[in-house]
Amino acid sequence: MSKGVSRLKVVCLVSAGHFLSHFYMLLVPPLFPFLKEYFDVGYTELSLSITIFSIVTGLTQGPVGFLVDRFGAKKLLFFGIMIESGAFIIVGLIPTYWMLMLMMAVAGAANSVYHPAGYSILNYSIENKNIGRAFSIHTAAGMLGNAVAPITMISIIAVADWKVALIVCGSFGAIVGCLIAVNFKIIDTAISYHSTIERQNAKTGLSLIFSTPILLGVLFFVGISIVEYGVSAFSVVMLTSIHNISVASAAVILSAYLFASPIGVLCGGWIADRITSHHIFGGVCFVVMAFLFFALGEFQLNLEFVAVLFACAGFFSGAVSPSRDMLIRSLAPAKEMGKVFGVVSTGFNIGCIFSPPLFGYILDYYSAEDIFWILGFVSLITVMTVITTGETHKS
Repeated sequence: MSKGVSRLKVVCLVSAGHFLSHFYMLLVPPLFPFLKEYFDVGYTELSLSITIFSIVTGLTQGPVGFLVDRFGAKKLLFFGIMIESGAFIIVGLIPTYWMLMLMMAVAGAANSVYHPAGYSILNYSIENKNIGRAFSIHTAAGMLGNAVAPITMISIIAVADWKVALIVCGSFGAIVGCLIAVNFKIIDTAISYHSTIERQNAKTGLSLIFSTPILLGVLFFVGISIVEYGVSAFSVVMLTSIHNISVASAAVILSAYLFASPIGVLCGGWIADRITSHHIFGGVCFVVMAFLFFALGEFQLNLEFVAVLFACAGFFSGAVSPSRDMLIRSLAPAKEMGKVFGVVSTGFNIGCIFSPPLFGYILDYYSAEDIFWILGFVSLITVMTVITTGETHKS
């Protein structure tokens, strides 16, 4: 098998795992109306399942990164997929509220595998001139998982019920896990083709994890998470409040952001392979996003122009992702890649934990326009973290 074919298969396999990661993140929320009635609990109790999932993922992602570097990424990726798939199957077979809570914790721990394992495999398998595009495909696959999960659950429920939907989706993940296991040799072959050039970095282990560039990288991911969660989770509420439009119309505008993001990711991958100052490009993207959010918060615009601004924000949000990954990749030797991506990715979970109460409080006591201003200011703060991360590493 040629080098190119082996590497392409590796990108597809790892991206399939990342698809599942995001697919499973949004598997339960569409079920809330059904679970509320079945378990006889409120939305607050059901929302705890998502909080538990995020907290456990955040707590375990760093340690799992160390395990990836110690024992290898491919087997941990396989076990993570199988355990998370099994967790959702169990909820479908034993449908109780407390089993849901327990299995969401198990799924959260299993979900912590994807970023450190996936990025480690890609880093070892893909040659430097193509790594940006590999990262972009990996990220776009995750976004596709977000988009597909709700409609998949609703479609299965239309012909069966929510328990069957969980079992079917869990079984699908198990099939993907087995597909990855069957292709372990292809992953090994791709890695053997690629001679990774080690970066000159004296720090390893905990000294590397607690170094300034890595900690700034965590803050960088926190900023990204706050912005992305604020737009995806609260835009419908904001738009209906500001422009007095229907939920359906607001959802259409949000879709402009969501569909533009993967396009931006793929374009950003092409750009990332052709530039070296990834922190500068990332900073420019966030500056543009900040001014787009400021415009949305300050001016009364017609809906068509609002949709255009949302699409532009989505494009730049996606375009920054491959350069983000290239920047983090530059912070450590290849043998430390699992722990580095594992730790910095906890920033996503931190943002997901603190964003909902922050934006909910603003909506309750201030105005919807203020959230756009917060998103703009967070984008500018994120510029400082990404620029400082790059410059600190260079020095």
